[in-house]
Amino acid sequence: MALHLRDQEMSLRGIAKRLVITTGAKRGQHPSPATVMRMLREHDEQAATATST
Repeated sequence: MALHLRDQEMSLRGIAKRLVITTGAKRGQHPSPATVMRMLREHDEQAATATST
């Protein structure tokens, strides 16, 4: 979902407001913008390494 919202050029704060944590101790809460940024960066790094091999 975060990738879809990023494709729509939504801000990190906007993405964080729309996402809801579904598991763990913070279930039902929204992630911080920093968490969203880290999650998207990790995804981009994994995609880059997958295409380079």
